[in-house]
Amino acid sequence: MSGIVAIVASMLAAVLIGAFGLRMSRTTSDFYVASRTVSPLWNASAIGGEYLSAASFLGVAGLILTYGADMLWLPVGWTGGYLVLLVLVSAPLRRSGAYTLPDFAEARLESMAVRRTSSVLVVLIGWLYLMPQFQSAGLVFRTVTGAPPWAGSLLVAVVVAANVLSGGMRSITFVQAFQYWLKLTALAVPLVFMLIVWWSDGPRTLPPGDPWALPLHGREHPVYETYSLILATFLGTMGLPHVLVRFYTNPDGRAARRTTLVVLSLLGAFYLMPAVYGFLGRVYGLPATDTVVIALPGRLVGGAVGDLLTALVTAGAFAAFLSTSSGLTVSVAGVIAQDLLGGGVRSFRFATVLATVVPLALAGAARSLPVATVVGLAFAVAASSFCPLLVLGIWWRRLTTTGAICGLLVGGGLACAAVLATIVGGPRTGWPEALLAEPAAWTVPVSFTVMVVVSLVTPGRVPRGVARTMVRLHTPDTLNVDRGDWRPRFM
Repeated sequence: MSGIVAIVASMLAAVLIGAFGLRMSRTTSDFYVASRTVSPLWNASAIGGEYLSAASFLGVAGLILTYGADMLWLPVGWTGGYLVLLVLVSAPLRRSGAYTLPDFAEARLESMAVRRTSSVLVVLIGWLYLMPQFQSAGLVFRTVTGAPPWAGSLLVAVVVAANVLSGGMRSITFVQAFQYWLKLTALAVPLVFMLIVWWSDGPRTLPPGDPWALPLHGREHPVYETYSLILATFLGTMGLPHVLVRFYTNPDGRAARRTTLVVLSLLGAFYLMPAVYGFLGRVYGLPATDTVVIALPGRLVGGAVGDLLTALVTAGAFAAFLSTSSGLTVSVAGVIAQDLLGGGVRSFRFATVLATVVPLALAGAARSLPVATVVGLAFAVAASSFCPLLVLGIWWRRLTTTGAICGLLVGGGLACAAVLATIVGGPRTGWPEALLAEPAAWTVPVSFTVMVVVSLVTPGRVPRGVARTMVRLHTPDTLNVDRGDWRPRFM
């Protein structure tokens, strides 16, 4: 019963905070980028809210419990990716004045073909990332209530759609900032009680020689898979549309950099805890599933206190589903509304429904995989497509329209094919399994290579306005250059 109350309370809080945001959302700019008025601390909290998904809240602990020390690279990579984002992307991207990644692609390459290709990839990445959020919601809802998984998935989808429909980006900013702090509290408070119990037990440790504590444990090609995972998580962050869209809400490039620094601190504090949950689950012999975070407080603490702690963790889990799903829905709906439906608030609201219905259907049809594995595949697609486009587009003026399109199609297409084979196909063994389950190690270099080589052999396709665009991207904010919103010029 306490779990149901926690779920209802978490969702009710999201709806009420979202309704507050509705009162402040009046213009198209409010819906897409909160009129670019979000402060660094507020924005960093919102980024933490949407970035810490079901994979972070549940999946990391489950994979660490299953595979041991190797999976510590997941939280390291997901946090370290913001260092790359800070150094290479955040400030120039904000200075571009764009609303979405396809806006940036069109402004930099002066091509509608690049824009349309980017739009398709944004939608695919968003849907791929939304699918495990809905699957995890169903899993936790079944664990707490015994209801079929589709009920939890549908419940989260409805609440997310209602929040986004109510106030767009401004509304979601309030909701996600609140949900970051709820998730942090939901992991930290039970962990304090569990560590007290663990310490009073001895403290209990792993048996001597337990392979769980050793690196390169539990997989057929661990070296390749580990390095591919590191590459995907470090480079995939800069290609996630729901993360990048938040940097458009900052007032300027300096604020975008400050936001990134605060995000690093917030994520570092959070990711210390799932690893401890995974360790305690191993020590106390819990089964290796994505629900170890939900099950652990009741197992270690027990009684009424254990029930309350389980309810708190459950509320945090649903906050993770809601916050990440909301950010993804905003980014996907923004692209669909602008590129397919002509823009405007009404188009944005129709696109919101479409952005949630498709991944909800996919969540019910796709074969079950660990949630962190599916999210890792989304990172691989982002790293293989938008990472090369952003890095080369911001720092290499010789990037051509043809090179960008070829790199997006080849790198993103290969990564999407690997993802499709992994999700739809059955289990494989040997190198085929490793190459398809962790494709970033070969798809990212291929994408960069194709973009560079094709650009060098098509010098006549360098955009005519590249010098002006580069000045806009790299001029310091202190020079007070006009950075009004960018509008499509090549329709």
